[in-house]
Amino acid sequence: MEHTIESKERDALYAQLQNEAASLDTIHEMLGSGKWTMDFDELGAVAHVNWSDEFRRMLGYRNKEGFPNVLDSWSNLLHPDDKERVLREFNETIADYTGKKTYDVQYQLLTKNRGYRWYRAVGKPTRRPDGSPITYVGVFLDITDQKDMLNKLAQQQESLNAALQEANQANKAKTVFLSNMSHEIRTPMNAIIGLNSIALSDPSISTQTREYLEKIGISANHLLGIINDILDMSRIESGRMIIKGEEFSFAKMLEQVNTIVSGQCNDKGLQYECGTIGHVEDHYIGDETKLRQALINILGNAVKFTPKGGSVSLTVEDVKRLNHQATLRFIIRDTGIGISEEFMPRIFDTFSQEDSSSTGDFGSTGLGMPITKSIVELMNGQIEVESKKGEGTTFTVTITLAQVDREVGEAEEFELDPHEMSVLVIDDDRIACEHAQLVLSHLGITCKTVLSGEEAVELVKIRHARRDDFDLLLVDWKMPGLDGVETTRRIRSIVGNNTPIIILTSYNWEDIEDEAREAGVDTFASKPLFACAVMDEFRMAFRKKQSAPAKPKAEFKGRRVLLAEDVAINAEIIMMVLSMREMVVEHAQNGRIAVTMYQSHDSGYYDAVLMDMRMPEMDGLEATRTIRATNQADVKTIPIIALTANAFDEDVQRSMQAGLNAHLSNPVEPDLLFETLEELLAE
Repeated sequence: MEHTIESKERDALYAQLQNEAASLDTIHEMLGSGKWTMDFDELGAVAHVNWSDEFRRMLGYRNKEGFPNVLDSWSNLLHPDDKERVLREFNETIADYTGKKTYDVQYQLLTKNRGYRWYRAVGKPTRRPDGSPITYVGVFLDITDQKDMLNKLAQQQESLNAALQEANQANKAKTVFLSNMSHEIRTPMNAIIGLNSIALSDPSISTQTREYLEKIGISANHLLGIINDILDMSRIESGRMIIKGEEFSFAKMLEQVNTIVSGQCNDKGLQYECGTIGHVEDHYIGDETKLRQALINILGNAVKFTPKGGSVSLTVEDVKRLNHQATLRFIIRDTGIGISEEFMPRIFDTFSQEDSSSTGDFGSTGLGMPITKSIVELMNGQIEVESKKGEGTTFTVTITLAQVDREVGEAEEFELDPHEMSVLVIDDDRIACEHAQLVLSHLGITCKTVLSGEEAVELVKIRHARRDDFDLLLVDWKMPGLDGVETTRRIRSIVGNNTPIIILTSYNWEDIEDEAREAGVDTFASKPLFACAVMDEFRMAFRKKQSAPAKPKAEFKGRRVLLAEDVAINAEIIMMVLSMREMVVEHAQNGRIAVTMYQSHDSGYYDAVLMDMRMPEMDGLEATRTIRATNQADVKTIPIIALTANAFDEDVQRSMQAGLNAHLSNPVEPDLLFETLEELLAE
């Protein structure tokens, strides 16, 4: 009975093995691999070995006579370096009665006609319930080609690593060399530039020598710029360029950029404009030097590649604010020669030039744009370019800077409260006026704007006649009609020297500085407008005026005033006020009487006239015109002051056209009346 059960188990196992063998045959046929099987007796010893025909063929043998079905046929061909390891793995797999171990080895076998080749063998025994082996089935693959490929890849990797190390050493040597050479060349270059400047300062040199020296200076500075570019590029490539994060004055940085670029544009005959969109702060946290360098590089190229008569512009836009970070967009436009579509993909490549000819009109090192791109990316920014050949180019740089947690002017004391200041902005550009209002509003300053010098002069006349002068005037330099200098000259003739006047300009003001100061300009400020810059210049101008010697005050005692007023109570009040300063007042009940009284006395009898505007028989305007038309010697100089409830601008204009010097609204404040008399009598 037991014999029958054992026979059935053996038959079932044999059937299972046949099925597995059939499956393996199919797999081997698909993979092109060999197969081996081994049978074990009940004691676990190898009873039979079978090498498949494909196994033999892979080793160069055709039949069993050349490669018998015995274990030695295989083991005797193992490479001496592999034999011990392979047989140990083979036997340990058989001896592992737990059935967990799998035979998986790579080794070299000696083939019949191709020498040693690499193979991979994978196998695992089937076992009885007690763990003893029954069969040992395995797969045999030729992996020589893969091994050769891996060896080649390893060799290539080793070669690449060696080449990389060599390149790094060469790059390091190059960086050190460039750095050393740049510094070595810079030392004599500084001497050349310095001595050249000293030589140019000598007024005794001839015109021809001066021309030679100026050309030397231009060439020396150009060479120094090339050296600086090379040094910057070496720092970038070596990873030694560091981006700082320090608080800086964005307004002053932009002013420095504008000073440099506007000078270049002026020399070449180009228009230059710089403006801002949105609320661009006066201070940020970032790397001022690198940002300035990037902007000057791009703007310098714009100037270089824009023919005479063209234009270059810089616009700074406040794009986004989030978590104490401000994203700014810098847009640089020019109307230059543009960039071809073919060169556009290579514009940021090192040493790349669209016209690489050394004799080209626009020759350079080809480092400016790569350096700029590297700087922008080191600041976690982006740079983009759009261009059309023959029409111009637009560069857009977007970077994020940290905001400064303080208000402009914080912790600074000043004599005037910004909320009480009265400012007039004079600019023919409506957007510039709106921007000025926006900037000054952040200081609490409400400003009025006009779009021409002529309009400004008329407004200043009206305000001055009311004795309500502006505390500060911001005047654009370049305007059609009356420019900033002439506008200032005319305003000074109205208000005198007390009101600070600041010229605003995108240009270098050195060429007009003498003329502007002679016209009455106190100081200059660069566009675009920044609150801190305006307030700094205003403080300086204001303090200079405060520290200037005070004009001698007019003496009121004994001064004779003609008062034309038809309302008795008003006349009585004004006479009482003036008598407080020991002034002598003669009263006329209307304009006709006032004219008669003036004409009946010699020139100089009256020191001033106070003229009500609405009176019977002859109103104040007609009385004033009549007085101004008489033959008295002082008709042009005697101060005539309007006293009226008519406070509209057109009323003030009519008063001034009639010849009145000031326009005070009723009820008149005594201090303002005395201040007005003091100013007019002191002239």
